[in-house]
Amino acid sequence: MASSIFDPFDSPGAAPPALSRRRELNTTSARSLLLTVLGEFVLPLREPVWTQVLLDVLGELGVEQKSGRQALARTAAEGLLSTDRAGRRVRWSLTETGQRLLSTGARRIYSFGASPAEWDGRWLVLLVSVPESRRQLRHRLRTRLAWAGMGTPAPGVWLSPDAGKQPEVSEVIAELALEEVSSSFVGPFGQIGEERELVAQAWNLASVEAAYHDFIATFSAVEPITPSEILRDQIHLVHAWRRFPFLDPQLPAELLPGGWAGAKAAELFHERHERWDGTARRHWRHLLESAR
Repeated sequence: MASSIFDPFDSPGAAPPALSRRRELNTTSARSLLLTVLGEFVLPLREPVWTQVLLDVLGELGVEQKSGRQALARTAAEGLLSTDRAGRRVRWSLTETGQRLLSTGARRIYSFGASPAEWDGRWLVLLVSVPESRRQLRHRLRTRLAWAGMGTPAPGVWLSPDAGKQPEVSEVIAELALEEVSSSFVGPFGQIGEERELVAQAWNLASVEAAYHDFIATFSAVEPITPSEILRDQIHLVHAWRRFPFLDPQLPAELLPGGWAGAKAAELFHERHERWDGTARRHWRHLLESAR
């Protein structure tokens, strides 16, 4: 899995006035928005899209054409997009790699926030040693394990209250060639210490909940009217929501603060997405047909 598809926003950019007051939704990038557009509208249809359609949609999101073209070129260079020409016009299609990665991300995004299964009380603990001198590898490991919902209470120690994540974590360790410096344990919490203190050391839940409150405040107030506005705001909705699988480890209710905002945010996301989806997709189809 290419973690860049699911990373938090990586550079500042513009947003429509209805969204720009929220700091969490301000820090966007052309490439990050492009990936959201590709996953939300290009992936389901599996049809080539003219350059101008993508640039126009990105323009509605506040992305300048130069930045949009750079985002397309960068995404193609990463092997996620391919091109074909018709005269002077260029069409973009998802490669097999792009389809696979975006499909994986879509499944994670749309299933995220569902009620977790009843917790069996077991923890997965991973010990992995990566020298400070190998900073790039440490970053890749941290990104991949955080995406898997793992927390780190101390250097070299990662954990999750979902023991079923062991195959996913094993895959990460194998792909990064860290098998020889890694060990794992599965079992219940012992008699020493408190589970909630361990959670507080491993995850910054206050920051996650603040992001949820921000999401709720923003999208509760957004009421698009025209098809173009609905398309734009659906992209912003998905773009904002796709960060939470990276931020929120989805801990069992027993380990969460009372009144956890994640459930309300998930309900809002699915309600807004269902309400806007039909109109947004019809408008996307209109844009494709108008460009032919």
